[in-house]
Amino acid sequence: METEFYDKDKLLVLKITSEIDDHNVQEIRRKADYEMERYMPKRVVFDFDSVTFMDSSGIGLVIGRYKFANMIGAKLGVSNLSGSLRRIFDMSGVSKLIPTVELN
Repeated sequence: METEFYDKDKLLVLKITSEIDDHNVQEIRRKADYEMERYMPKRVVFDFDSVTFMDSSGIGLVIGRYKFANMIGAKLGVSNLSGSLRRIFDMSGVSKLIPTVELN
């Protein structure tokens, strides 16, 4: 996972560069939580541009980071969802809770 923090906007972008499945979700969760605590951003965006596969553990990852972001006073969004990821987010109801945002 790659991270970028934009101090001016207090924006943390977490670019996931691997598949999201039960095997690697713990590592992504650990890194995301660390970066969120480190920077204390106002906005956090998960960039799914490089994700080719996600199972239900990915939904748990996103929901958990949504709750964590709320605890630290940040807003969470997602970006660059492929068609299959969009369907997963829509079917699970996560898209009603977490907005899709555009990254510049």
